[in-house]
Amino acid sequence: MITLLSIISLGFFLGMRHATDADHVIAVTTIVSRQRSIRNAAVIGALWGVGHTITILVVGSAIILFGLVIPPRIGLTMELSVGLMLILLGILNLSGMMRWITETLTPLQPGQHSHPHGHGDYVHSHPHGHNPEKHGHAADATPLTWMDRTFGRLGFYQVLRPLAVGIVHGLAGSAAVALLVLTTIRVPSWAVLYLLVFGIGTVAGMMLITAAIAVPFTFSEDRFARLNRGLGLVSGLISLAFGLLIVYQMGFVNRLFTHNPNWVPR
Repeated sequence: MITLLSIISLGFFLGMRHATDADHVIAVTTIVSRQRSIRNAAVIGALWGVGHTITILVVGSAIILFGLVIPPRIGLTMELSVGLMLILLGILNLSGMMRWITETLTPLQPGQHSHPHGHGDYVHSHPHGHNPEKHGHAADATPLTWMDRTFGRLGFYQVLRPLAVGIVHGLAGSAAVALLVLTTIRVPSWAVLYLLVFGIGTVAGMMLITAAIAVPFTFSEDRFARLNRGLGLVSGLISLAFGLLIVYQMGFVNRLFTHNPNWVPR
């Protein structure tokens, strides 16, 4: 029992540590840089973690239980996909497309509408409502559930995007995590349990990270519009540069585009 508890504890805390990997933090920073709510940012982090956990659990379990072997070219391609995804996120952020897509596809709440307005030379829109009378009950006391309120505000695109990004990241790291587990945990059922707990730790870690990242963006949204815009541009540039670095590493240094690819899961 002590050994099993140790495995669970180790998996959870290593999962939280895994959430702090540079490519993970850069990806979620690019996504939450356009968020105006710390709570929504934490939900986005949780969705990223769920997507990451799904892939880790599925691919990792296949490696552990069925001896699945991932060829070097496929392994490098999975890691290359992370670089391409970071490049896409960076371009969307820098071009303003991410803000436009977010504001266009995020549904307005009942009684809300949107007006464009400017901060200096920067024009954008905020949804708001005109409420002539005060309700006699708190918003939390309505029949709407927490999930309805949260995911209704995020919208389908906002939910799908971090989930898909997490799945891609999980593909890139699943082989390394599973192989590490195989060398330390000999019981297959315990190894799969470790992967699940590892994923839960990743969800928790990413929720904390995205909530913390959202703080400066939320604080500067209305008070320091130019600073907020600058933070968004910096996150886009970092995402683009890091994505290009990964593409170069996988494609040329590790020779994905040659006849002799060299891949070591990590």
